[in-house]
Parts: sequence; structure tokens; C-alpha cells
Amino acid sequence: MTTTSVSPRELYDRIRRGDASVLDVRNRDEFEAWHVDGPDVTAAHVPYMEFVSAQVTGDPADLLPETLSEPVVAVCAVGESSDEVADSLRESGVDAANLEGGMEAWADLVVSHDLGDGVVQYERPSSGCLSYLLADGEEAAVVDPLAAAAGRYAADARERDLDLRYAVDTHVHADHVSGVRAVAEETGAERVLPEGATDRGLDYDATLVGDGDVLAVGDRELVVEHAPGHTTELVVLEWGEDLLTADCLFLDGVGRPDLEDEDRARELASRQYQTLRDVVFAYGDETRVLPGHVEATTRPGERGFTRPLGAVRERLGLAELDEDAFVERLTTDLPPRPANYADIVAVNLGEREISAETLELERGPNNCAVSSA
Repeated sequence: MTTTSVSPRELYDRIRRGDASVLDVRNRDEFEAWHVDGPDVTAAHVPYMEFVSAQVTGDPADLLPETLSEPVVAVCAVGESSDEVADSLRESGVDAANLEGGMEAWADLVVSHDLGDGVVQYERPSSGCLSYLLADGEEAAVVDPLAAAAGRYAADARERDLDLRYAVDTHVHADHVSGVRAVAEETGAERVLPEGATDRGLDYDATLVGDGDVLAVGDRELVVEHAPGHTTELVVLEWGEDLLTADCLFLDGVGRPDLEDEDRARELASRQYQTLRDVVFAYGDETRVLPGHVEATTRPGERGFTRPLGAVRERLGLAELDEDAFVERLTTDLPPRPANYADIVAVNLGEREISAETLELERGPNNCAVSSA
């Protein structure tokens, strides 16, 4: 029997199995700006109104692009128009299902990966955002939490009988609304940000940490290292044999340098080069990299998104460039900035309250990375 609908999690599982064909029936500009993506995802666009017309004048199945193989998942903004399309395709003999809740529900999906050694990685597939729960004994810290998933971190900590001591941001994010304040409000965790956030205009109370500072979690230490480049205040965090590289280093690229101040992009790109050379790549090759984002084309490992630092460095073509060439690469032909990034920064600095309306600002592609390609 043909499945008539799939949940966002079921679509995610199809993507991870490598058999996802997605038919997006939103407007062309919406599709081009942001759509379901991932390794081996085949996504195609046909506007909803073309299917409406085909139901009267022809066979809706004739509109199905040849690039899509069955089963097909139809997608729209909230899952209503795509439900009609999926129904009409099934009537024409196509194995088609509707994505429940559409792109809004897809944006809300957060999937966890137990990486072992006291680390849980949270993946938001719609944007590639990664956040972390770090635990030792009966204590834990959450790093780079999403405001939209604040309850998830709190619930997972309770389920594991953990006292969530810290809610940490590695920098002032430009692509998503930070969950530091929301997690702290729900759990009593201490709000922690890099000390340079005050220079960015931080407008709420938080514990500020700088280079060499340590946060005790159980019997372990979360060590702070200043790593400017993507932003001036960004820090990376050492957790035993793991390095949380935030938006400094990804598995397939590095953080772009033009979101804090476009006029200083070349200066920040130069600092990024020095940070990678003197801070990040000073760690051993077996250090496990835990990035702050993942690209749509990045394949996960057996547990989640992580690789040894040596493998990341070898894969990263940017690492072979000299400083001048690196700066040129990081400041030339960059993709569009994250949607509403200036407004998101304002929210994360505390200049605006977090609300359902502000959470809508983060819907869309991430675009925080400069790919190694």
C-alpha cells in the first residue's frame, strides 16, 4: 500500500538511506532560496498551479520530472498544497507521499547523535546547524543551542539525570536564534559567551570567558581558546580529545569572514588563517573535530558528523593555500549571506526579544561556510 504522508523524521531517514526524491511545489524563488537537500537527494521544482491545471486538462503524472524516481515526496510551505499534489499523483499511479507540515515542519526537525565519550550532537537538517550536550558524571553543558529546541536540551538532560550547568555560545550567531537564554531560563544553567561579545554590543547579563578560561563539568574541563576569524570574538572549545570548532572549521570548509563587518572581511580572513595555523591545526591529527555546522552534501559517519582533525586538514584544500591566497579565496564570490542575518544578530545580542516572530527569521539556508571546493 502506498504511503500517503511522511513525517520530517521519516524523510530524514530516507535521505540518510540515499533514496529521497523530493518534488517541491512552492514558488520558484522559494525553492531556489531554500529546499530539502542532502547527500543523494534529488530535488525538483514544479509549481502547484501547474498541477491544478493538469487535473483539468491532462495527466498530473506527466508533470513529474524525469530526474525523480519513485517513491516521491511532495513538499510545500506547510503541507497543504503538496498534499493535494501527492493525492493527484497517486490517482495517476505514482507512488507519492506528502511531507507533513511542509518546510515549516522540516525546519523544526532536530536529530540527535550519541557520539560517545559524554557527547550528544544535535543536527538541524534544514540548515545544517549542529549543537552539543557535553556530560560528565551528573553535570552537563550545552554548546551553541538553538532557541527553537531549548526544551529538547532540557528534556534530554533530565532524562539522563544531568544538572545542566552551562549554556554556552561560541560566538554571536548570524544564522540562527541562540538558545542560551531560553535554556538558562528553563534549567537555571549559567549563560556563557566569549568576552568579545561585549564589543559586539551584548545587551544581557552573561558570564564572559576568554582565552585559557576553563568551565568545570563534572570531573572534566571545557577549555576556551580564542579563535577569531569568522567573527572577532569566536572561541573554540577543547573537551578532552575533542575540539568543538564552532564556525571556525567545518568538515568541508571554514567559516566566512564577512558577517560581522563586510568592510573588515579581508582583515578577518587573515585572522582566520592565523587561527587555523596557530590554534586549530596545532592539535594532534587524531583530535576529533566537532563542527558548528555541516554542509548539505556532507555525509555523516556511523554516529554523526565528526572526523579526525588530520582527515579534515587533508580534505580541506584551503589549508594548502598561503595567507594571501587564503584571504582572496575567503573574500571572493561568496554565496548570499544567511537570510535576515543582521536581524538575527540583533536578537542574539539581546537588542530584541525572542518570540515566535523572531524565530521565523532563521528559516532558510545557512550560508555560513566557505566550502573547500
